[in-house]
Amino acid sequence: MLERMKNVSRFLDRAFPMPRLLAPPTVGIDISDASIKWLSIEEKRGERRVRTYGEYPLSAGLVESGVIKNVAALAEALESVRKEQGGITAVHACLPEEPAYVFSMYVPSGTPREQVQRMIEFEFEGRVPIPPTASVYDYNRIGIVEAGSEEIAVSVLPREVVDAYIEAFDSSGFTLLSLEVEARSVGRAISLSRATDPVTLVIDVGRGRTGFAVLKHGIPIFTSTVDVGGDSIMHALMEKVGLSEEAAETYKNDIGLLTPPNKNTKELEAVSGAAATIADEVVRHYHYWDTRRNEEGNRMSPVERVVLVGGNANLKGLTDYISGRIQARAERANVWQNVATFEEYIPPIAKQKSLQYATAVGLALREFAL
Repeated sequence: MLERMKNVSRFLDRAFPMPRLLAPPTVGIDISDASIKWLSIEEKRGERRVRTYGEYPLSAGLVESGVIKNVAALAEALESVRKEQGGITAVHACLPEEPAYVFSMYVPSGTPREQVQRMIEFEFEGRVPIPPTASVYDYNRIGIVEAGSEEIAVSVLPREVVDAYIEAFDSSGFTLLSLEVEARSVGRAISLSRATDPVTLVIDVGRGRTGFAVLKHGIPIFTSTVDVGGDSIMHALMEKVGLSEEAAETYKNDIGLLTPPNKNTKELEAVSGAAATIADEVVRHYHYWDTRRNEEGNRMSPVERVVLVGGNANLKGLTDYISGRIQARAERANVWQNVATFEEYIPPIAKQKSLQYATAVGLALREFAL
């Protein structure tokens, strides 16, 4: 299976659809440096419900910045997940954004796939510092047509990175149906994927890093990561204030940046320093995309929506703080909007916790998108 999959670029929305009645149930699996999260969705009589979900911790150093350092150990962890999550073996999984190159380009409308791929390869020299032979790449059609041209979103990863993920899943007993960049999964969860969708800046605040993605119609056209996340806030509260890990987590989520400003507390200083670093990066990304111009000097589609996901997006007061810095509204995502309304169904994952499952939810939704 591994050799067969190596020759196929299948980590975006390659559509080889199987009739829904014949398709097996699937689970979305999100692998980070710290854990494996999984979630599956079932649909009965037109209503979607969470079938199973969970989290499996990973040892430090097994995965670093999204790159698998120990394939055999990750395969063992995935095998444990396979046994734990209810016997589903068909998987949609994500690839890390850190080693990925994501960009948009224009091609003539109606260009055949094979020709589009050749056109993408011509773009490598100026956009991607690895040759096509050492990479795996694919694209999504965004669907905007102007003067006979169509915009596409391209994602490129080093082949060795992709091969390691394929090998780990293959060795674990899972049947890997697809791989896609993390931002594509998040976009499927939080966007309606329509032409009317606003250009969205997604801020994924994790433990050790913060990811940024610009979505157009729910499809990423840009991604980047910076090495600052919620761990820096936790460490500051534990080291500078002396809080326990549990107390630091509670303080971060329940008080955070809302400490009265007239109280110059150590807690506020510890939290605001790390939050300011994250906000500085948000400002930089937001203003770059909000003020872009095309070759004719005309303003391109500005960012109209700023959305936060990730477990550390729960820092109290963070959305208001970012809103003040960019002078635009920032909000936490509703990762369930394409699953069910809260009037119909209350998912079994608490609202704060659900922000950690944005990627897994988007992967699980592929079962209904193919």
